[in-house]
Amino acid sequence: MKKKAARKKLLKRLSRLLFFIPLLIIAFYAVSLSLRDGSRLQASIPPTILDEALSSITKLDVQSLIQDKDLANIRNKRFDLNTDGKVLHVDTSIDMDLQNYILDQFERTKKLTRGKPRYIAIVVLDPESGKVLAMAGFDSKSSINPCISTQYPAASIFKIVTAAAAVEKCGLNAHSGMKFNGGKYTLYKRQLKDKTNKHTNRISFADSFAQSVNPVFGKLGSLNLGKTTLEKYAHSFGFNRDIHFEAPLAKSAMSLSDEPYNLAEIACGFNRDTLLSPLHGALLSGTILNDGQFIEPSIIDQITDDDGQIIYTGRIHQLSQAIRPETSSVIKKLMASTITRGTGRKSFSGFRKDPVLKKLNIGGKTGSIYNKDHDVRIDWFVGFAEEKNGSRKVALSVLVGHEKYIGTKACKYARMVMKQYFGTPIETNDTKHLLAQHDQDQHHL
Repeated sequence: MKKKAARKKLLKRLSRLLFFIPLLIIAFYAVSLSLRDGSRLQASIPPTILDEALSSITKLDVQSLIQDKDLANIRNKRFDLNTDGKVLHVDTSIDMDLQNYILDQFERTKKLTRGKPRYIAIVVLDPESGKVLAMAGFDSKSSINPCISTQYPAASIFKIVTAAAAVEKCGLNAHSGMKFNGGKYTLYKRQLKDKTNKHTNRISFADSFAQSVNPVFGKLGSLNLGKTTLEKYAHSFGFNRDIHFEAPLAKSAMSLSDEPYNLAEIACGFNRDTLLSPLHGALLSGTILNDGQFIEPSIIDQITDDDGQIIYTGRIHQLSQAIRPETSSVIKKLMASTITRGTGRKSFSGFRKDPVLKKLNIGGKTGSIYNKDHDVRIDWFVGFAEEKNGSRKVALSVLVGHEKYIGTKACKYARMVMKQYFGTPIETNDTKHLLAQHDQDQHHL
């Protein structure tokens, strides 16, 4: 029995040793590579972001590499960085046809004498990968990049979060019956009482979302969901948490108290304290289009040095499973109703007959509110478009800050972007370059 026990003990030790030998070999190989390449890496990357290996370089490290480079409004898919005398080549995920189209529209907008916005920002991304396809904007009175600034009230865009929470916690669907008293766009304390009388209005959940009915969402927040649930779903959708990006992105703020009216204000977006960046707005609609998965954004595909060594590669990273896939299907229907019979109906009028738009499933949510100084009317559109008989899809966010005169609205810009993107044949810049080179070669021959 003693011999048998000793034999078992020996076999166990041998199995452990056999397990660790390959790991030791791999570790030794990695160390030798790092020693061999260390001098070249030290010259091309600032010491503050050197880690054990290249694979450990994160988006936060890339921020220190890029530093003051503005990633909005770029006109070339690739740009170079000079770092300690070395040149780094940065390849972005930008769709240059779409980006240049948006920037050309901005140039026309800036020449307006009436209806010119104080600021505007448009962000378009691929919802499945989080890759930014277009990011453009300007602020006529500031040098900030409005696409990643979180100084803008979210307004009714927050109804996307409240609707998702109501579907999962209250069992609502697009056809669920809702009731409210008073006006659609007001929010008085008397409108938050759970009462029914001859003046009570009845409306479906889809129509209350499409028409952005404040009392319906206010009552959901104060009477049904409460503070804990609203905070949970806001966090799942990226509020009050870090969202890593290759440029510094501040947190989108949302705070709640236990006071019922405050819960109602937050739930329906009837406040100026819930803040949102246009980039985060595109991520919200991307989450709905991506079966409830909240994917972190990325605008840089890779960074290489002059020797072709890859310094950084953008990777898909899921921040959270914000909602269940079946919940995202319901929210998609609500957002589609905004286009067909809600606040986006006028701007998307006739889209079913448009040669490009009729081939798409389109959804969105609008929002509008004055800023704290009451001199700019903030105008939001957060939405998506996907091919009915294809695989292409985009999530987008448009923010317009109107001054004295209302110019082109956010919904209109969204429509223009959708038509441009889906009306352009699938053809990358690399393909165009190769085709042009081929034509030139044929000409010489």
